[in-house]
Amino acid sequence: MKVHILRYVSRSLPLVLAGLALTVVAQQEQQKISKFERERARDMLRTIADDVKKHYYDPKLHGVDWEANVHAADQRVEAASSLNHALSEIAAALDTLNDSHTFFLPPSRPYKHDYGWRIQMIGEKCFVMQVRPQSDADSKQVKRGDQILSINGFQITRDNLWKMNYVFDVLRPQPSLRVAFRSTDGQPREVQVIAAMRQTKKVTNLTFDGSSDIWDLLRERESAAHLGRARWAESGDDIGILKFPGFYFNEGEMDDIVKKARKRKAWIVDLRGNPGGSVETLKWFLGGIFDKEVKLGDRVTRDDSKPMVAKSKRQNAYSRKIIVLVDSRSASASELFARVVQLEKRGIVLGDKTAGAVMESKRYSYKHGMDTVIFYGASITDADLIMTDGKSLEHTGVAPDELLLPTASDLASGRDPVLARAVELCGSKMTPEAAGALFPFEWPPL
Repeated sequence: MKVHILRYVSRSLPLVLAGLALTVVAQQEQQKISKFERERARDMLRTIADDVKKHYYDPKLHGVDWEANVHAADQRVEAASSLNHALSEIAAALDTLNDSHTFFLPPSRPYKHDYGWRIQMIGEKCFVMQVRPQSDADSKQVKRGDQILSINGFQITRDNLWKMNYVFDVLRPQPSLRVAFRSTDGQPREVQVIAAMRQTKKVTNLTFDGSSDIWDLLRERESAAHLGRARWAESGDDIGILKFPGFYFNEGEMDDIVKKARKRKAWIVDLRGNPGGSVETLKWFLGGIFDKEVKLGDRVTRDDSKPMVAKSKRQNAYSRKIIVLVDSRSASASELFARVVQLEKRGIVLGDKTAGAVMESKRYSYKHGMDTVIFYGASITDADLIMTDGKSLEHTGVAPDELLLPTASDLASGRDPVLARAVELCGSKMTPEAAGALFPFEWPPL
């Protein structure tokens, strides 16, 4: 049997996401929704809603009247003027739970898009971190270190940036964004940043025949694996620096990483930008830096509460000085790692306050159709983790032992004062300029 993936065509339409009054201005002609598409969207809503009711870690759903919420969302889907509008209502229904790990994963789009930048909160301000060469943003003199004041008229905060990224990058990719900046010289300006768009096939052939598209998917995975590799650097012969991109490495790979660190008197673990990942990888990593069994906290599900423990690697564990670097994009397992290091007084945490997106979830995959298949999904939280101090990090994050924020000038010049400070605390010297050059940013192919 031939299996294909059907990708929905996305057009930008008005959207209000629950919990965030975020209007996406229409920039293209609206795509009308057919009766078949409307019923499919309603079926998506019901399927996901049933799994939330069955599996969400809090059976009381934070006090939300779930049946009424889903019924209201179903009515909004019934009244939706476009397919994108209907899909947005599914996302809004899940957003009422105000849970960082419970969200809708819509069908993929028949194109690749990229705004040509990477943005991030530093403290309470949003800055441009990277600009893709030869992008529209680059041609319009968007620079690293520019402060973003608003996007499409909405001010950016720590609470809403992730929702904006979800809307603009996943749920409703936009052909352009209207952005208000403050440049590093203090001058305000406004720019229409046009996204680069590469059309892909609306239907993808996943069979191994002459017309198969599976090889393109495999190449994409290879590229993602390269960009997601752990990177290592050194300061002199005594300090190891690990750029750790995500908690998705297996036990053997984690053992190799710790083995390499054991040769150094101090180890800097850079978790900035690390979104988290596998609980098992987290346990293996913690087991590699403690000479005893360490309790992360209590895993609280809808049925019970059980301790979550990382077993030590004993004689193979790294026992010397550790410094952990975090920022506003350090989330989930990254935050847990940093907080355990703090609570157990194992090392020092430097940088910015973390994301406060710390729940354990399972991703549910669904499909419609037989020969031609539409894939979609949902992430649903099935556990919270109460740390050994009796608190959850959700919506709170980890406050570093030493708050250290790069300035707009640092960003513009490529300096990394946070890493330079970590090296100094390890008893060595490295300039912010040299620290900023250790791990060059790598753009994924468009």
